[in-house]
Amino acid sequence: MKSAPDPLAGKHVVVLGMARQGKALGRWLPALGARVTLSDTRSAEALAASVAEFAGTPVRFALGGHPLELLDDCDVLCVSGGVPPTLPIVQEAFRRGVAVTNDAQLFLERCPAPVLGITGSAGKTTTTALAGAMCRASGRTTHVGGNIGDVLLDVLPRIAPEDIVVMELSSFQLELMTASPTVAAVLNVTPNHLDRHGTMEAYTAAKARIFQSQRSSDVAIFGYDDPVARRLSADAPGRMAFFSMQRAVVSGAYLDSDQIVITSGDSAPGLAYQVVCPRSAIRLRGEHNVLNTLAACAVAGAGYVPAEAMRAAIEAFTGVEHRLETVATIGGVTWVNDSIATAPERVIAALRSYREPVVLLAGGRDKNLLWDEMAALAVARCRAVIAFGEYGPQVAEHIQRARREVAGARLERVEVVAGLDEAVAAARRCARPGDVVLLSPGGTSYDAYVDFAARGQHFRDLVRAMSETGKEQP
Repeated sequence: MKSAPDPLAGKHVVVLGMARQGKALGRWLPALGARVTLSDTRSAEALAASVAEFAGTPVRFALGGHPLELLDDCDVLCVSGGVPPTLPIVQEAFRRGVAVTNDAQLFLERCPAPVLGITGSAGKTTTTALAGAMCRASGRTTHVGGNIGDVLLDVLPRIAPEDIVVMELSSFQLELMTASPTVAAVLNVTPNHLDRHGTMEAYTAAKARIFQSQRSSDVAIFGYDDPVARRLSADAPGRMAFFSMQRAVVSGAYLDSDQIVITSGDSAPGLAYQVVCPRSAIRLRGEHNVLNTLAACAVAGAGYVPAEAMRAAIEAFTGVEHRLETVATIGGVTWVNDSIATAPERVIAALRSYREPVVLLAGGRDKNLLWDEMAALAVARCRAVIAFGEYGPQVAEHIQRARREVAGARLERVEVVAGLDEAVAAARRCARPGDVVLLSPGGTSYDAYVDFAARGQHFRDLVRAMSETGKEQP
């Protein structure tokens, strides 16, 4: 029996943005029978390699801008995550009544397997990766992607109903979405991406979209210890679960006398309380990673992953690159890559993960966030701060102000440099055996790099080149 054509068959779909998500749409949509135009503000010369990937396909291109004329025969406008909905062509599409969607929405509408979706201001990638490892340890065929890893549209043809999908969702994706995963987790909601969303209210509303279209039989999971996430739980249309380091929860995961436990409430009789493993089994540094582990247990538990599989995954999990990643120890100095820290809050979590003296590399581009708390902690815990990048001078100002106000400060030195090369060189000059040199910028990478991963890789390269020379710090 022939299957019904996809609703997009025969439609003209305009895709804005030719990064990872946009190119995946360009590969997937023609297979449905859609006519596709990929549009990007970059020039044809800058995108020559990407355009070449579509040689021999019917995909058309509109490069160097997003002209409003693209909407004249457009049935559906697909917006990549990096494209803000305030763009004139997106606003005009809304005005004309053109359907506006994105790759995550299209995937959720078609995925035959249950989807465990995860969002949050911090910790979502580690939680997604660990929850995926738990699902794999249970023996289920598991697909992990979304805002990380695979663009899930690329693997959609291979997903079977008995599989399971673990999907990271960003606020950029969620703000346009009207579909929700089977299990939806909001880890935390703290100030982030205010340069994009404008206000905390708009940012919070985007995060809440992950669960707002759920059915009554679906599960929404919230970080109980985060006041905004806990408040959002009141609006969940389905069943609720929580994770917490501070108190027992009826359904979800929590820390009980240094034991990680899962509870299932009334949803699975006989499994009301199970010990997963001792807290000491977690191989990741920092209290925030204990919370991430509890979140992964709550998510995997909602997907009916047994405690034994959770335990095996926790014991084997060593983390995700660019997140408190030890690159090398040279001359007694440990060099750590935490390039993912694109908000001051994440720097705070990183600093709290080390008792050793820290030489902090901070800067990049600001997102209109508050730096006062981070600066006060840096003054108390760091021996030196090297500020770099576009926002480096302002970071140094925050640090110096806190230095005058915090009694008993450990901080000995604040230095402003141009870029990461100079920051690593400055850290090498001042670091002493026993120190941790911590790249935890607090700002985005977009002043100098395509993304945080490129910044983290540059840091790795600089440190490894230093190690290969065999020269150690004086």
